[in-house]
Amino acid sequence: MTEIQRNSDTTVLNNGVRMPWLGLGVWKTKEGDEVVQAVQHALEAGYRSIDTAAVYGNEAGVGQAIQASSIPRDQLFVTTKVWNADQGYDSTLRAFEESRRKLQLEVIDLYLVHWPVKGKYKETWKALEKLYKDGVVRAIGVSNFKVHHLEDLLQDSEIVPAVNQVEFHPLLIQQELRTFCKEHKIQLEAWSPLMQGNLDMPLLSELADKYGKTPAQIILRWDLQNGVVTIPKSIRESRIRENIDVFNFTLSDDDIARLNGLNQDRRFGPDPDHIDF
Repeated sequence: MTEIQRNSDTTVLNNGVRMPWLGLGVWKTKEGDEVVQAVQHALEAGYRSIDTAAVYGNEAGVGQAIQASSIPRDQLFVTTKVWNADQGYDSTLRAFEESRRKLQLEVIDLYLVHWPVKGKYKETWKALEKLYKDGVVRAIGVSNFKVHHLEDLLQDSEIVPAVNQVEFHPLLIQQELRTFCKEHKIQLEAWSPLMQGNLDMPLLSELADKYGKTPAQIILRWDLQNGVVTIPKSIRESRIRENIDVFNFTLSDDDIARLNGLNQDRRFGPDPDHIDF
């Protein structure tokens, strides 16, 4: 079980880069004031990791909030992703430059292949390897890759992905994938950790009462103790602050096991084997 006691604790990626265990996700956060304020609230609350993507349409707002912050750049960790329509070697390089321009950043901390687009993700990965070698990204990884996608990618790649960001929560614990990633030193990261708000479960309520926390905080702590980076999304300052308040308690091994036992292999998002976007 992973010991994480402070917000400043980091996981060390397979290339030595340090990544915060908890960050703010900005999926479905509107460009403009909404995303700017969400990022500002997060930075004020102590978040040092922000996760966006080209397709979210809010990279410019994320960049604006970062530029307005007094936090030194080397204390922030910014992730973005290449969208499916831009996959391929040359188009990925162009998409990266566009993301970098919108974010107003010379170097991106983590750049991900957003989905495993069949017939394209290997060329996309070659572009990410070039960006890494050129020093304009500190780490490269993938998102929504299953074991067979990773096995296929590793056959021809020079660099092992540093991160695999996937849907992960108590109803979808992805044990086979977690084992594979651990064996290959690929850090697993959870999107939709709070199951898009579907938190009405007796066990979550029971544990929330036991630990004096909210059901959301129970899940986020469960993520961390399972060694999974987590990026809960919110636009409300109170919820943003609530989500980071998970470093002052520890779930017992028995309670971790009970939460693991909720698994139903249930997805709230798309299955990476069946994407048409």
